[in-house]
Amino acid sequence: MSNRINYSAISPETYKAFGAVYGSLQQCGLARELVDLVYLRVSQINGCAFCIDMHSRDLLKQGLSVEKLVLVPVWHDAGQLFSQQERVALSWAETVTRVAETGVPDADYQAALAEFGDKGLADLTYAVGLMNAFNRFGVAFRPAPAAKA
Repeated sequence: MSNRINYSAISPETYKAFGAVYGSLQQCGLARELVDLVYLRVSQINGCAFCIDMHSRDLLKQGLSVEKLVLVPVWHDAGQLFSQQERVALSWAETVTRVAETGVPDADYQAALAEFGDKGLADLTYAVGLMNAFNRFGVAFRPAPAAKA
């Protein structure tokens, strides 16, 4: 259990601004399940328990199979379980999240651009960036996940 600050209550206007970006991304034209897969993968990389719990629950509510959910961390070894578009999105999420290590190579950019086009890639990158920001709050302030033991 955490006894760190409740950042969303302490700074509600800024939290609402992040929420507005989240809401915009739900209307951007990318499939909700695709965006939630990206949110989950970014959260797994960053180790945000609250976000992993939330996005796993969201995906299950949307009808994602448990078999697919548990293979998100190893999507690249899951054969055809993930669609081409999902694989490109997850790859983009990983390279952008690990930007200090990867530098986001031109080949990754070209593959993502070819799959999503200009607007789709911009929106996908906003999603990756937003979740990386939320993960920083989740890890720094450690809100408790909803999952019960």
